Amino acid sequence: MSQRPDSHSVRRIVLPSGRSIEVVRFSSPEESSILGLNVCPECQSGLVQPVQWGETAGGFWELTLLCPNCEWLTEGVFSQDQVDEFEEHLDEGLAEMLADLRRLTQANMAEEIDRFTAALQTDLILPEDF
Repeated sequence: MSQRPDSHSVRRIVLPSGRSIEVVRFSSPEESSILGLNVCPECQSGLVQPVQWGETAGGFWELTLLCPNCEWLTEGVFSQDQVDEFEEHLDEGLAEMLADLRRLTQANMAEEIDRFTAALQTDLILPEDF
């Protein structure tokens, strides 16, 4: 029976002396898929976002992640598959925000049109207003 390779994340910690160490945390693929990179392990918020990223050797990515909800911050090395899944979550979030913006813009424009129409009907807008 062959074992599946463990995924890992690396957290860089700066000691008071100024030296830095890297703490490597191994987890099974099942554990790492329970919480995606977009979910904060501290507060469970799904709003974790990358603040720095860079490609490393072997097709891995070094990411610095921030939770805007609780200010949790971590740095780790993640596989291309993990980053691809994270990117999908970010793309979905962007699509949701753009859809919300579109709905809000339409609601605001509809309200402005209603006010303009009401002002025209009550003769509150005159030719010299233009």
